[in-house]
Amino acid sequence: MAGMNTRLPLDGRAVALMTLLCLLWSLQQISMKAAAPEIAPMLMIALRSGLAALLLGLLMARRGELPQLASGRWRPGLLAGALFAFEYVLVSEALAHTQAAHVLVFLYTSPIFAALGLHLRLREERLSPLQWAGIGLAFLGIATAFLDPGAGMTLDAQVLLGDAMALLAGASWGATTVVIRCSRLSSAPATETLLYQLLGAFALLLPLAWIGGRDHFAPSAAGWAHLMFQSVIVSFASFLAWCWLLRRYLASRLGVFSFLTPLLGVLLGAVLLGEMPSRGFLVGGVLVLAGIALVSAHGLLGGWLTARPGAPALASPGKRMSESDKP
Repeated sequence: MAGMNTRLPLDGRAVALMTLLCLLWSLQQISMKAAAPEIAPMLMIALRSGLAALLLGLLMARRGELPQLASGRWRPGLLAGALFAFEYVLVSEALAHTQAAHVLVFLYTSPIFAALGLHLRLREERLSPLQWAGIGLAFLGIATAFLDPGAGMTLDAQVLLGDAMALLAGASWGATTVVIRCSRLSSAPATETLLYQLLGAFALLLPLAWIGGRDHFAPSAAGWAHLMFQSVIVSFASFLAWCWLLRRYLASRLGVFSFLTPLLGVLLGAVLLGEMPSRGFLVGGVLVLAGIALVSAHGLLGGWLTARPGAPALASPGKRMSESDKP
């Protein structure tokens, strides 16, 4: 078994588990959209966050990991929780205006915004030329995807609003990463950081759902199944599995592998919801993912390039993935 300071390259077990996690994460928005006639998406997120926070709190109490007020980590924890809640307010509203696949692709632009924020805040996170190229490629892909919304969809204000909300949700996720990396949360256990986020989503989204009329709740057996899937499997079990992987394997390899999530989301959206993406959106999505890969995996690519005979050295250590980053 790998020691606490040793990380292994991906093996068969890690690949199998990451594939399963990507599949689960890709089903998040699809599940919420499918259950929307019975449970409003904003209320779904509030309830799943509350249930997952309860399960996580019980686990942390058993392990003796409950947050200590004296540590002062609760202050940035409040901000991280608020940003997490804002992210999912945008996700829940975006699902009402655009395809679930669009929400997934635009949400997973978060590493771009995190890299830009960390570039401004931390000297060791300055972007390399390869990463800047990746950011440019990703934004070209975003523009391409915006201009071609999808088969059977017209480029109207509603679709653009939904796509913009999903993109802003990705920016909020990126801002959450910056808060975690640039505050006392950087030294907190991943479970503590997640607890702040789940509690923030529950505390803010539940009243917002009621005030905004997003509190429809009339679940059938299928609706309850969606709620349990979102709460127990996605928000609780999948994150614990992600933390387990991060403690044992190279985070950069895991992060790049997680880009499988939006690809699976596009495929599953077509199969399960009948949301057929257009050719233009697929091209844009591929450009976005390629750009994100350049930003997040530049260390791997740089190592490969500099290992070639006569290749120049690439500067800047760039962005590292934190164990506290949410998947």
